[in-house]
Parts: sequence; structure tokens; C-alpha cells
Amino acid sequence: MTVQTTDVLVIGSGFGGAIPAYYLAAGGARVTVLERGPRAAAADFTHSMRLGTYNKIVDVIQGDGVAVVAGNCVGGGSVVYFAASLRAPSFVFERHGSLGRRLWPAALTRAALDPWYDRVEEALPVTRTDWPDVSYAGGVLAAACRRAGHTCNPVPVAVDTNACTNCNWMLSGCRFDAKRSLLLNYLPAAEAHGADIRPLHEAQTVTPSPLSGYRYAVGYTVLDPDDYSCTAQAGVIHAKVVVVAAGAVGTPVILQRSALLLGGIPAAVGRYFSGNGDRVSVADIVEDKARTLLGLSRPDGSAYQGLPVGRPITAATYDHLDPTAPEYSRFTLQQIYFPPLTNLLAQAAGSPAWFGVEKRNMRARWRSWLTLLAMTEDDNEGTFGVVPLTGSFTRLAPGLGQGTMTYHPTSRTRGAWDRADTALRDILEKDGLSRVRPWSEGVADTVTAHPLGSARIGDDPATSALTDGHELRGHSGLFVTDGAAVPTSLTVNPSLTIAALAERSVATIVTRTADAGVALRRGVPLPGR
Repeated sequence: MTVQTTDVLVIGSGFGGAIPAYYLAAGGARVTVLERGPRAAAADFTHSMRLGTYNKIVDVIQGDGVAVVAGNCVGGGSVVYFAASLRAPSFVFERHGSLGRRLWPAALTRAALDPWYDRVEEALPVTRTDWPDVSYAGGVLAAACRRAGHTCNPVPVAVDTNACTNCNWMLSGCRFDAKRSLLLNYLPAAEAHGADIRPLHEAQTVTPSPLSGYRYAVGYTVLDPDDYSCTAQAGVIHAKVVVVAAGAVGTPVILQRSALLLGGIPAAVGRYFSGNGDRVSVADIVEDKARTLLGLSRPDGSAYQGLPVGRPITAATYDHLDPTAPEYSRFTLQQIYFPPLTNLLAQAAGSPAWFGVEKRNMRARWRSWLTLLAMTEDDNEGTFGVVPLTGSFTRLAPGLGQGTMTYHPTSRTRGAWDRADTALRDILEKDGLSRVRPWSEGVADTVTAHPLGSARIGDDPATSALTDGHELRGHSGLFVTDGAAVPTSLTVNPSLTIAALAERSVATIVTRTADAGVALRRGVPLPGR
């Protein structure tokens, strides 16, 4: 077998992987990126829910009590996310959670992270939207908020709104390159500086390297492009520095599988998993009430019936983000859209709530729904169990896997969800405007597209896996820079925070790379600058 070497090996090509890959490559390091999923571009994305299309680049990973929706392609979650780009509120960085002490590193505050937020917003870039950019569904939320005495705002998005066709197929990738995924900025810039991005390469282990001058050896398998459960070949790459950014579901599993050969890993790896406090609900809007109470109408004469029209996220209310309020009582309420395939998750009024005539009648009205996402403060109560033989989870079918994570909400998390549910009802059930029903936990458990915290940064070695520089404790030159590193739920969409933290982590990664003897240029500009 040919010995493969690189200066910096990056596992994963989402926000946590693409950003350090760019800066190290642009600085002159040899960079190799292993990505479990395939490479796709605009022409490859389809506006379809047919099997063999979206499920090639999206995985639903079912655990005990939680289901995670994750990207599986070059660009990671940025290819399939809904592009809402929000900074976490200042109070998030001061959270104590159930431990009773500050969870974020002392060096990290909102003010300290703001310069890194600035960089990401410029690099993507992020668009500050206005009311003409808001969808019909976002308009319903805004009108209902105003009537109930609340504010509502357009959501900033990493989207070129001039190029966007409002097709609402963002989960399947953007055919028009209007969504500013990592395919349009950090990744092509990294490749322009020589980074080697290898799709369908699934990292399995990180172990000490026997080669002089190299610290780690990463074992990987190459996946069959037509059947990800089949392995075409295997290999090992030796690196001076390794950055693990396989996602909050993948990263802890890789580290746990590597634990014995690494001589042990921090106990916090695979603990403190969070779904960002996500809570999805459906408001079944009464069309006549939308007209008479909200004064809404569309050019075709209907009052609303516009759930699938526009972009998935366009409006939100931040009225419940009071920094003086107690923990577990703060949240964002956001208009969101999911493909009709998920309609089975909405609960009907009858019994059983997820099946039968009542459910059929409710689904027949789906164009009049308003789907809503509450992002709350949860308890980071998730854990990871027995490591699968290969991969981050056991693949059951294309796009579907069985994970090792367990998530049983504590009373504090459930209390946070209850407060968000109550606030939604106060806004959307006022005078019979709609009936609000959470997605059925009996069918899908807790559902999140925002997994966080499974190898988190912190100051306390007993409760954090990483230093505040994102280095795995006890393992110099081994970093985690994806959502796994985020210490708590954020009450907003996490992509911008993950990216800002990755930007911030680069300085320490560069230092370790230089210490390993790699000559690097400093002062690398933003991609495309």
C-alpha cells in the first residue's frame, strides 16, 4: 500500500471543516479533506422527493428518543440547510444549564465572537432581508404576531435574493446557486490553493502515526457511490494535524472508536448532546379567519393557502429572548417549511392523532398550514452509546440510519418546550385563527436538524472535551471544529455560530501546524478577496 501523507487532514467538509481547510491551504499547507458523502453541484440537484435524489445527500439518523436530519455531501449541511443566518444572543454565552456554572469558556462571549461573525457574514455573504423578501407563510406569522401584540422580523439569510426563484426546494440543494453554500466560497477557494477534497471517503479512526514527523494516522474507507453501505477500498493517511468536523453525530463516534489507540479520550466526548432545543409545530390556519382577523389575501383570491410558496425560513419573532428572564424560558419562534413528505408528523385533533379520518382531513388542508420552529434552551441531556463497527451510524437504507445517541428530555427541557408551545398558541390560536399542534413525538421522537454539543469546548476538563481553542484535551494537534464543539443550545439557527467558532479556531490550528514544521503564510484574506 502506498504511504499517504498530508500536513493537515480535515474530516468533513461542512462549516467546521471547510473553513480551516481553506485557511490552511491558502497558508501553504498540504490539506486533504475526507467527506463521507458525494460531490454534487447545481445541475445535480433535483426538485423531487423521489428516492435516489434527495436521500443521496441527506441522512435521517434515528436514535433513542431523537431523530437527526444531516447533510451527506461535499459542503455538508450548508448544501441542504435553509440558510437562516443569525448570531446567538449574548445571554447564551452566559448559560449555566443544569451544572450550575458557566458552560462556555471564559474567553468566549458574544462580544468576543462578533469579529468572527463579521468575517463569516462577509465571506458567505449574508443578506439582510426586508418584507418584500418574506414568504406568504412568513407574512401570516408576522400578521398574527402584530395582532397579538408581538413584533416579527425578516430573517437574514445566506441567499442571493435576486437570484432566488422562491422554489422552496432548499432541502434538495440549490439548482440556481442562489443559496450561498460552502460550494460557492470556502471550498472552491481551498481547492484553488491545492486542497485535495475526496468525496465518498468515510473516516473511521484517528490513531498515533508511526511515521517520523507525523502525529496521527487516519483510517478511512471509500464508499460505493451507488450503495453507501458497501466499501470499495480502504486506506490510511498520515497527518501532522487533524481537524475532525464530521458533525455532532459523526465526530464523537470517530473519537470513541479511536479511544483505546489514542490512549484515552476525555469523558465528555459523546456526552452533553443537544438538539438545539428544537420544537416543531403546525398551525392549521382557518382561511376565513386569515382574511377577517389578519386582513390577508393573495392575488388568486385565497386568503392564504401559501405554505409551499417562497423560501423555507423568512420571518421570526425574537420577543422571547429576554436576557433577564430565567434559563429555559427563552426561545425564538420561526416560520419554517418542510417538504410534504413530513406531513405525517403533524398531529390531528382526533384519536389517534397521527392516523385516521381526522389526520386525512388535516393533511388535505396542508396548504393552509403554518409550520413553526421553536429553538429553546435544552439541558444537553443526550449521550452516545456503543460504537458501530464502521461509520457514524448503522445504515439501514439510502438516507436512513440507526444512530447510537440517546435523548430523553429532562423536566427543564420539557418546560422550555411547554413555554414555547404556550407562546405559539397565544399568538396563533387567538380568536380561533388556527389550531396549533406539535409534531408527534410518538412517531418521530424529538426531531432536529441542529445537533450540537457532543464534544464541546469549555474550561472545565470534567464537563468539556475541548479547550477553548477546540483542541481535544490531552491530544495536541487534534481538533474538533463542527457543531459538536458548541457547548449549549443557542435559541437561534446554529450555522453562523458554528462557522464563526471555526473561523476563531483557525489561529490555534495554524500555530500547531507551524509547530509541526510546516511553513505557513500569515494574514490569509477571506475567500474570494
